[in-house]
Amino acid sequence: MRLRTYLTLGLGGVLLASSAAPALAAPEDAQLSVLHGVPDTTVDVWVNGELTLDDFTPGELAGPLELPAGTYTVAITGSDATDDSEPVIGPIDLELEAMTSYTAVAHLDADGAPTAALFTNDTSATEAGQGRLTVRHVAAAPAVDILAGDEAVVSALENGAEATLDLPAGTVPAAVAAAGTTEPLLGPADVPVTDGTLTVVYAWGSLEDGTLALATQTVTAGHSAPEGVPTGEVRVPEEGGLAPMLLVGGALLALGGVALTRRISTGKGTDRSAA
Repeated sequence: MRLRTYLTLGLGGVLLASSAAPALAAPEDAQLSVLHGVPDTTVDVWVNGELTLDDFTPGELAGPLELPAGTYTVAITGSDATDDSEPVIGPIDLELEAMTSYTAVAHLDADGAPTAALFTNDTSATEAGQGRLTVRHVAAAPAVDILAGDEAVVSALENGAEATLDLPAGTVPAAVAAAGTTEPLLGPADVPVTDGTLTVVYAWGSLEDGTLALATQTVTAGHSAPEGVPTGEVRVPEEGGLAPMLLVGGALLALGGVALTRRISTGKGTDRSAA
């Protein structure tokens, strides 16, 4: 079965610390990455009844994997499970469309219960010299504000939601704080923005338990420039891929560059809890 072959050889072996993956899928394929954002829990991931990720640890990101468009049933179990009959999350059905990039996230809801979400990555073209930033709130924490200096540039981002913006390539300083406050929970720090690349930053873990952390994913987006371009502070690559995990406060803070923003949009991931 093509799915089993791909999942065994591809997704199970491509973790966050791996080198960059191919940027483009075949025309008929979708791209799927998987993030484990549930603290203190090592899990197994099953796809269509097949063990896909064994002993998947918190903070790890796998993929992207090229898969034929279609619906895939995913269940997440404890690491010692012999099958997917007793999942801790799911089973959930992931509907993947051709030529579309997705990230499935196992995470905690606002109350701390395990759940899952499927996000669609915006890989549409950016203008020459610009990059795209998306922040996703998948932590057991209240709504947050994204700060540029002491000013909130994104307000009240809730668990399961995301905010996306395009801004000039370079380095931007930012921080994240509880909604309505200016005391950073993460950051501040300088974050690079790369031409023609989508950078996705995830806040995951639990505020109450002291396990808040950050994960970062990069995905190649279209752009009008034929090549990478040098900027004042960052040499922009021509190709993207999965970046190493940035367990630093500044990653989520990328949204501080909203001061330079040309577009902000806010939406929800598709949350599905255990059946």
